[in-house]
Amino acid sequence: GVTRLLLTRIPFFKEIIVSSFACDSCSWSNTEIQSAGRIQEQGVRYTLAVTSRQDMNREVVKTDCATAQIPELDFEIPAFTQKGVLTTIEGIIDRAVAGLEQDQPVRRATDEEVASKIDEFIGKLKQLKEVHSSFTFIIDDPSGNSFVENPRAPQRDDALVVTHYRRTPQQAAMLGLEGEELDEKPADSAEDLRNEVLQFNTNCPECNAPANTNMKLVQIPHFKEVIIMATNCDSCGHRTNEVKSGGAIEPQGTRITLRITDPSDMTRDILKSETCSVEIPELEFELGMGALGGKFTTLEGLLKDIRELVERNPFTLGDSSTPSKTEKLQEFVGKLQEIIEGKAKAHFIMDDPAGNSYLQNVYAPEEDPELKVERYERTFEQNEDLGLNDMKTEGYEPEGAAGR
Repeated sequence: GVTRLLLTRIPFFKEIIVSSFACDSCSWSNTEIQSAGRIQEQGVRYTLAVTSRQDMNREVVKTDCATAQIPELDFEIPAFTQKGVLTTIEGIIDRAVAGLEQDQPVRRATDEEVASKIDEFIGKLKQLKEVHSSFTFIIDDPSGNSFVENPRAPQRDDALVVTHYRRTPQQAAMLGLEGEELDEKPADSAEDLRNEVLQFNTNCPECNAPANTNMKLVQIPHFKEVIIMATNCDSCGHRTNEVKSGGAIEPQGTRITLRITDPSDMTRDILKSETCSVEIPELEFELGMGALGGKFTTLEGLLKDIRELVERNPFTLGDSSTPSKTEKLQEFVGKLQEIIEGKAKAHFIMDDPAGNSYLQNVYAPEEDPELKVERYERTFEQNEDLGLNDMKTEGYEPEGAAGR
C-alpha cells in the first residue's frame, strides 16, 4: 500500500502530521496523527459536556499518550493503548466499540458471561451516539498536544473547560522527560538572554516624552547575528526601529548586486546597515551612507521607504518645490513604483564597506543566478569614514605604562 503524510495546522491549535495508509488489494485504510511540535510546558485536560448530536461532530486530536474518559459509564481508554488519531468524538466511540467487538466471538465460546457483559456495555456506548441524555467526555494529555474543537472560536465555549497543569514526576517519566526536567534548572545562563526581548528606558525623539526601547538579538540564516531596536511612544504615537550589526567590521567590504526580474524578488529579506549605500542604475539613483539608518526589512519595504523619503521632502514635492523639479521627481517616483509592482526590471546594488549588509539568497545554500556578491579591499577614504585609520587596538599603551 501507500502511506501519505500531510503537515497541517489546526486553527487555534498547532501543527500536526497526518499519516494515511490505503491498501488497493483489500481496501483497508487507516489514519494516524503525530504532533509536529515539541512536548508542551504543561499538560492539558479537556472536559466537554456533550448535550447534542452537533457535539458528537467536534474534531478531536488524541495523541498516543492521552487518556480518554466517560465518567458516566466508568469508561476509560488508557494512555499508549491506541495510536494518535485525528477524528471526532463519535469516531472515538466507534473506535472503542470496534476494539471491544473484535474478540467477542472467541469470548462467547470460552466465557459467555463476560461476553454478555461486554455486549451490554457495547450497547450503552452505541446509545451515547444518539445523545438521549448528556454525558461528559474528558481527554487528559500530559504532553499538552491533544485538542478538542471549539466551534465558536475565538469566542468562549461554555460547554468546554480547558485546564492546564504541571506534570507529575510519574507523568514526566512516562513521556521520557526525567533527564530533561533535571537539566532545566541550571538553564538560567547568558544563553537565555538571546531568546528574550530586553527593554530599557529612553526618551521619544519626537516629543521627548519617556518611552521604552525594545532590543532583540536575531540570527539571520546564512549570515550573522544582528540587534533589532524598536521604540514606541505612547504619548505621540511615534514609532521607529533600527538595526545594528551584532558582530565586528568585516576584513573586506561587500558589494551586492541583485537583478530584479520577478515580483517575487520584492519579498527578499534585506539587512541594510548604517554604513551601506544603495544604487539603482536604471533610475540614476543613489542613496548615500547613513541615509534611512539601519533597517531589517524586505526589498519592497526598503524601496517604499525610499519613495516616502522623496515624497515627504517639502523642497522636492511640497509647496516649496519648483515645477521643473516636481515633474522630474514625480517621473522618478512613478518609475520606482513600477519596479515595486514588478512591471519594470532593474538592478539593485548595495555597497557596504563594513561588510555588515545582507540580501537574502532564496536558493540558499545553492548559488542565486540573479544575485552577485563581491568582496573588495576598502580604500583609504572608506577606512577614514569608518574611523579605522586612527583606530589602534594593539600596542597603544605608552612604554612606561606597564611599569606603573
